[in-house]
Amino acid sequence: MSDGVRCAFFGGMSQPTPAPPRRLGSVDAYRGVVMFLMLAEVLRFCAVSAAIPGSAFWRFLCHQQSHVEWVGCSLHDLIQPSFSFLVGVVVPFSLASRRARGQTIGAMTQHAVLRALLLIFLGVALHRMRWEFIDTLTQIGLGYVSCSCWGLRPVREQWIAAGLILGGCWLAFALWPLPGPGFDYGSVGVSADWLKEHGLKGFEAHWQKNSNPASAFDVWFLNLFPRSEVHIGQPKGLTTLNFIPLLATMILGLIAGNVLRSDLAPWPKVRRLAILGVVTLGAGSALGALRVCPIVKSVWTPSWVLFSGGWCFLFLAAFYAMVDIAGQKKPVFPFVVLGTNSLTAYCIALLYPAFAFNSLKRIVGDEVFRLLGDAYEPAVYGSVVLVGYWVFLFVLHHRKIFLRI
Repeated sequence: MSDGVRCAFFGGMSQPTPAPPRRLGSVDAYRGVVMFLMLAEVLRFCAVSAAIPGSAFWRFLCHQQSHVEWVGCSLHDLIQPSFSFLVGVVVPFSLASRRARGQTIGAMTQHAVLRALLLIFLGVALHRMRWEFIDTLTQIGLGYVSCSCWGLRPVREQWIAAGLILGGCWLAFALWPLPGPGFDYGSVGVSADWLKEHGLKGFEAHWQKNSNPASAFDVWFLNLFPRSEVHIGQPKGLTTLNFIPLLATMILGLIAGNVLRSDLAPWPKVRRLAILGVVTLGAGSALGALRVCPIVKSVWTPSWVLFSGGWCFLFLAAFYAMVDIAGQKKPVFPFVVLGTNSLTAYCIALLYPAFAFNSLKRIVGDEVFRLLGDAYEPAVYGSVVLVGYWVFLFVLHHRKIFLRI
């Protein structure tokens, strides 16, 4: 069998060479909203909320701009699954485009491997070369080759793969022995106060912070690298092995991408995406409500994959209906600017606050940002920084300069 009909990692599959796909504005707009939510961290709603403790409005904004401590979901928690889901959405389009240019499966696989390595390196580099593999780019990189190869398989097999991943992850955690009654959670970086307020009990304790198989793997794996101190557990409970269930999120994106590339008429595509969204969101919610598996982003539980994936399907359906069917492109243009240069936006979001967050204050002073009062200074200053982000990315967009891997 020739390379043109063989995947380097999975069994052979012959397909006709497709026509080059057109770019969907809805995908860029959705990705742009995701990047806006990430960049908007500079607005520091929680600092304003702390200065105005009696305001339910600012308390609500603070909650939506923060990650939940363990179980549950905020708007901010949907950033990483949306970003990962959209990576899966564009894979069928990317593969079709490369096949239309005559690339072999071997060449596409080599490109996927190179892109995965670059994503992993960039994720580590953006976090000042700390040997941790929990960053969004790193996690996507760890699963990207598998995602690309599953993109060459029929949709039915993609569903089976996602199911096997989620079932295997659930079983691994469920069978992992629970700590004994005298276990010192402080030894894995979990305080007694945190455990009292956010800890899980009963069967759900199999997904407890820093006392699960994924965190145990990191205690072994991460301590193989040079470290200033021994790794006993990540403060937020994130783990390297999250990339395995995150791969299921990317596969859900593959499935959504196949819906968009299908021969269905536009509105039936919206209906199918909406149905998939309701079903997966409902399934994830049910698993959490029945205490079969808690909805925890930090360890990317199977219920979290389904719950967050459901929202991703619904968001994509809404953007597709608005942008690609109704043609409402002007209202989402500010987000398209961010979405078409998402990697640049991601780098800015991580690098600028770390190195130069107060640079404007050093230039123009503090007073100009206190026009609305001291309590609102973080949001006013953040708004100026956010506008600066967008203007910079608009200039790149206007000049057609895009950072891509």
